[in-house]
Amino acid sequence: MQFSIKKVLPHLLVLVGFVILSLAYFSPVLQGKKIDQSDIRQYIGMSKLQKDFKAQTGKETYWTDSAFSGMPTYQLGAKYPHNYIKKLDLSLRFLPRPADYLFLYLLSFYILLLVLKVDFKLAALGALAFGFSTYLIIILGVGHNSKAHAIAYMPLVLSGILLVFQKKYISGFLLTCVAMALELVANHFQMTYYLMFLVIVVGIVYLIDAYRKKVLPHYFKSVGILMTAVLLSIALNATNILATNEYVKESKRSKSELTINPDGSPKEITSGLDRDYITQFSYGIAETFNLFIPRFMGGGNGENLGKDSATYDAFRKLGATTTQALEESKRAPMYWGDQPIVEAPAYVGSVILFLFVFALFLVKGRLKWWIVGGTILSLLLSYGKNFGILTDFFIDYVPLYNKFRAVSSIQVILELCIPLLAIFGLVRLFNDFEKTEEKIKALKYAVGITGGIAVIFLLFKTSLFDFVGVSDGFYRQNYGQDFVDALKSDRQSIFTSDTLRSLALVLLSAGVVFGFLKGKLKETAVVLLFAALILFDLVGVDKRYVNNDDFVSAIKVNKPFQANAVDQEILKDTTYYRVFDLVSGPSKPSYFHKSLNGYNAAELKNYSEIFDFYISRNNMNVLNMLNTKYIIAQDEKGTMFPYVNEEANGNAWLVKHLKVVETANDEILALDSLDNKHTALIRKDLFNNEKLKSNYQLDSLATINLVEHQPNYLKYKSTNAKDGFAVFSEIHYGNGWKTYIDGNKTDHLRVNYTLRGMQIPKGNHTIEFRFDPDVVKTGSTIALASSVLFGLLLLAGLLFEFKKK
Repeated sequence: MQFSIKKVLPHLLVLVGFVILSLAYFSPVLQGKKIDQSDIRQYIGMSKLQKDFKAQTGKETYWTDSAFSGMPTYQLGAKYPHNYIKKLDLSLRFLPRPADYLFLYLLSFYILLLVLKVDFKLAALGALAFGFSTYLIIILGVGHNSKAHAIAYMPLVLSGILLVFQKKYISGFLLTCVAMALELVANHFQMTYYLMFLVIVVGIVYLIDAYRKKVLPHYFKSVGILMTAVLLSIALNATNILATNEYVKESKRSKSELTINPDGSPKEITSGLDRDYITQFSYGIAETFNLFIPRFMGGGNGENLGKDSATYDAFRKLGATTTQALEESKRAPMYWGDQPIVEAPAYVGSVILFLFVFALFLVKGRLKWWIVGGTILSLLLSYGKNFGILTDFFIDYVPLYNKFRAVSSIQVILELCIPLLAIFGLVRLFNDFEKTEEKIKALKYAVGITGGIAVIFLLFKTSLFDFVGVSDGFYRQNYGQDFVDALKSDRQSIFTSDTLRSLALVLLSAGVVFGFLKGKLKETAVVLLFAALILFDLVGVDKRYVNNDDFVSAIKVNKPFQANAVDQEILKDTTYYRVFDLVSGPSKPSYFHKSLNGYNAAELKNYSEIFDFYISRNNMNVLNMLNTKYIIAQDEKGTMFPYVNEEANGNAWLVKHLKVVETANDEILALDSLDNKHTALIRKDLFNNEKLKSNYQLDSLATINLVEHQPNYLKYKSTNAKDGFAVFSEIHYGNGWKTYIDGNKTDHLRVNYTLRGMQIPKGNHTIEFRFDPDVVKTGSTIALASSVLFGLLLLAGLLFEFKKK
């Protein structure tokens, strides 16, 4: 027992250290404060209705009618029955947010290095390098929580895979299954998809190695075990995966039926997102050096330069007061790279990159090659349109690649790989004592390459770079050439200071390595010195962008929006209607109203297209059919007011005519001039299959009215002496909405490109819509069965290992 405690104690101390570091970096959480994350603010606006519904009824709604006129909540934090892996995830994230994600970064990478048989001290050092990598901290600052969540579990997934290849089949299977299930529960499939690329690179390298060593049976056995583990992890997340798969086919991530753009120009035909949209955030090739020099490209779009800057002086010359100039210089547009918006550089660290280059000349074998292969692939794909030959190939031929945007975010793979190899540089430094000359040679190469790059940039910066940003034309037109010259001057200044900083860190790192090789420093001293250098390097840059100033009172985060006088006036209306807000931003309207607005990267495709064609242009014909009773606008003085639209069609109405159209183009274009109060558009195939009529007779007493509504339930009463056809101002989504007339199940159709329609027999009837998706029931059953199976396998595995020992 005493031996076991001694064996476990160092790891416990490391974990306690991770907790302390996570809380120290985000120390305001200890005061009950929360970080003000822009994306989370939008998410809260989008998800408020479903949370209120859960609080009031104790039940989950899988449909919200507060955003985009209605959509499933699958990508808005929906909770599913029997999702036990989520409970495990919540247990691991026991710290206050966002310290919980930083702790996960550190823990997961630490486990990966332990699996690779690295000493716990170096494993902890590697965890610091990974966890404090600037991009990983930045995404916590802006609220990309699900992305951070998925990234945090990547090293853990690799840990399970590598255990299996180490012939630890049982523990490897169990860890891979759990880690992959946790990866999937993060619900950021883009990050998981990128992880797959790294796993493929690992698989290829291990296959080549197995072939050379004539151990192919072990390789294919390992692959079989891993595939089984992944399948079980998918089953543990069955509900979320099945629901997402069903939803994505109806979202704007899927192929559009349209062949025209809103302006009438031909539309690029793709099974996913538009090519320009996918590659909008393409990493500049020269921008690669941001990984080594933090503000090589100026940093972010809003750098804090302070009073001692040319930009401050330029604002003063333009007539700004000292206070105004100081405020403006705190968000100076320093970034001069290719991307439209950059919050901060994806800085990996000068110290870590020095060690990475050092390791390139010392580390041998398959570990090095899959790390280098993953790094290079990640970097090349992050270039996007700047390396079009590769990007176009992946968009056109690699499955699912065209479903995701912001290609630069694939750099999360190199942000995992670079510190991993860097730590193995230190492993080789501390081992292989007879290879001192080789280590000296590697040190010379590392200093020559990294230090040399910094020196070249310092000596030739004005010859190599013009420091001109893509938006400088705007500033020139509005503020004059002197202001642009001030921006360029500050860009050169911070370029120089950060390059000198990186050069100094390279020389200090080289000095530590040299001191060890000359016997002046012990191994523990080297680890401690590198820990200090890495924390100084990375935390110093991280704090420029995410710091205590980003924290506010919890109440401000929990309730980010306040109802103004216009909102309060509209809320007095207790009927069922929609609001179109032209002033307040994307998700604030959803916080208070049934809104046409919204904030989500995967809204329903047909609605998104209607929005682009008509809603964004304030087309009243379309606003009427969406039952838009209130439009929030501004008058000439900038004062907000609620315009009351008396022409809104209401919740449902009976039409006289069905107009048959051939194609999606015909249908969406016809909406512009359609008399939608009396006529509905329907696609030819639906019209023929359902045996509908072209014309319907309406008497003066025919009515249809909404009498009860919840987000997932709508009840109407209709009266009509003849058979009729009703149009409902509700968004059509065929997977989950079940329709009943007088309790008897029936069908509804898509009309007017995005609405629901239904033929109703003559007489008095009750019509009900219930959102009761079968995918949730099916997925929950699979998740329950899989959880039981995994529990039995875990118990069997533990018993086997216990007997074996």
